Amino acid sequence: MIAIIKYNAGNITSVKNAVERLGYECKVTDDIDEILSAEKVIFPGVGEAGSAMIYLKNKGLDKVIQSLTQPTLGICLGLQLMCRYSEEGDTECLGIFDAAVKKFPVTDIVPHMGWNNLDIQETPLFSGFGKDDTVYFVHSYYAEICSDTIARCNYILPFSAAIQKNNFYATQFHPEKSGDVGENILKNFLEL
Repeated sequence: MIAIIKYNAGNITSVKNAVERLGYECKVTDDIDEILSAEKVIFPGVGEAGSAMIYLKNKGLDKVIQSLTQPTLGICLGLQLMCRYSEEGDTECLGIFDAAVKKFPVTDIVPHMGWNNLDIQETPLFSGFGKDDTVYFVHSYYAEICSDTIARCNYILPFSAAIQKNNFYATQFHPEKSGDVGENILKNFLEL
C-alpha cells in the first residue's frame, strides 16, 4: 500500500488519483502505523509552510516523516517542508535536506507558474526523461541548490527542482499535473 500523508494541505486528491491511475493501491492517511508500514510514502501538498509544520508537529508526523526508511516522495510543499528552513512564516522544517527555502525575488512574475525544462542528473527517478521534456510548476518559494539537488530549473534564478538523499526524494514541480512526463516520473518512484 502507498501512504499519502494527510496533513491539512491541498492537492492531495489529484496525487491519489494519479497513483490509482498507475494501478497502485493507496490511502490518504495521518495514521502513524499506516504510514510506517506502507511500502512507499508520498508527502504532497499545496499550502503554507508555517501552518503545515504546526499540524505535522501536533500530530507527531514530523518525527514519523524524519524516521521513514521506505522510499518517500515529497511534492511541492512536501519538498519545501523536507528542507531545513523556510522563509515562509520563518519556519523551522524537517531538516531532511540541508537547504533553505526562500521567496523568489520579485524581478519577474511570482508565483512561478507553468511548464519548464529541467537540467537533471541521471537517477532512477528520471529514467526515460528527455532533454525536451517539461514539467509543471506553481510556487512562490524555492529550495536553494544544495549537495542533494538532482534536478535544477531556472526561473528568475537557478533552484532545486528535485532533491534526493538516501530514501527521500522530492520534486518542486507537480508530477501529477505534468501529463505523461510526470506520470512516468511518478511511476519511476513507485517502482523503486
